[in-house]
Amino acid sequence: MPSRLNPYISFDGDARQAMEFYKEVFGGTLALNTYGDFGGEEAGDAADRIMHGMLETASGFTLMGADNPPGTQHSPGNNISVSVSGEDTAELRGYWDALSGSGTVSVPLEKQMWGDVFGMCTDRFGITWLVNISTSEG
Repeated sequence: MPSRLNPYISFDGDARQAMEFYKEVFGGTLALNTYGDFGGEEAGDAADRIMHGMLETASGFTLMGADNPPGTQHSPGNNISVSVSGEDTAELRGYWDALSGSGTVSVPLEKQMWGDVFGMCTDRFGITWLVNISTSEG
């Protein structure tokens, strides 16, 4: 899979409805994972909220979205970040190093509970970046 760049939208509890709406608009295949899918009982009240959603269309569009993690504030207008993802570790780590180098890291680039290597940072211009390196492990 080549690396991809796409918008990632944060929602305040209505990610499922929004992503289903975008599927109606653009068509395609929608995959939704809840906080409960990965956190089990630890997810608590957020178990049914969307931890990660991805819509892929026949036109080549990719749109990702999720409900804000528990305990974080939703800020309309500042709720879009940019996701860079793929399998090329060297390429994606290079992007990470450049984007995070003069910025602020909020989630270190490391292996996550879903098996991929993921990190989140805000670059020196205030743009939030999500970097996900897919692994062959599941």
